[in-house]
Amino acid sequence: MENSASNRHLVILVIASGIITLLSELIGVINITAFGIKFSLLPMLYAVIIGVLVTPDILGKLIKPMGKVLNHNAIKITGNIVMLSLLPLGVKYGTLVGPNVEEVIKAGPALVLQELGNLGSVLIAMPLAILLGMRRESIGACSSISREPSLGVIGEKYGIDSPEGTGVLGTYIVGSVIGTVFFGIISPIGLNFGLHPLSLAVACGLGSGSMMAAASASLANAVPHMSNQILAFAATSNMLAAVTGMYALIFLALPLSNFLYKLLVRK
Repeated sequence: MENSASNRHLVILVIASGIITLLSELIGVINITAFGIKFSLLPMLYAVIIGVLVTPDILGKLIKPMGKVLNHNAIKITGNIVMLSLLPLGVKYGTLVGPNVEEVIKAGPALVLQELGNLGSVLIAMPLAILLGMRRESIGACSSISREPSLGVIGEKYGIDSPEGTGVLGTYIVGSVIGTVFFGIISPIGLNFGLHPLSLAVACGLGSGSMMAAASASLANAVPHMSNQILAFAATSNMLAAVTGMYALIFLALPLSNFLYKLLVRK
């Protein structure tokens, strides 16, 4: 009986995800120009917003039939579905790195320096999060930029339903809504400071597909004659950053986060 209910909830969630994805893709990419800066709103942004709205505590309260179908029991199993959906992503990163292992080794020092940014989020954001009242959630929320690789690592180590999982998932959702718009705006601004488009393209590779797409698309729109080069550099940097960022999180950021937590939070 319990398995039957779980299977029913799984089917409902898959159908709901399909409908949300279809609606988001139908809306498509919206290009906006404001104050001379071009940036793009991507379908992933709409998908996250719609997904939040259709939960039982928001539209589910107003539209009773929706609340009965997408109920709290269905929402409870979404964490496990997130973990399953991240497994193909891990395989993808592995297959991308294999053929490019020489390139990864050559770019070693630059990538190591780039990944020090993960430690910056631990040293700066984590004390602030604890000061604002977060506890174990701060480890998940502040160990990195909390994108797809981080979801996978935190979910496997602590469980997506744990306080650490709640932290990384919360930052992931906020990043999807605000971060994509922010990065879409910030990359073209760099051109006004005289930075080379290709150096900005490399900086677009954060280890997150959605962030990279938003930042590189806006940058390519700002420098159309170099669009192909910009997208190629951003994609390569993103692939390398995703893999090195995952290992930086496992071996550097998470141990440092746990050490800081023990230091800052007295039981």
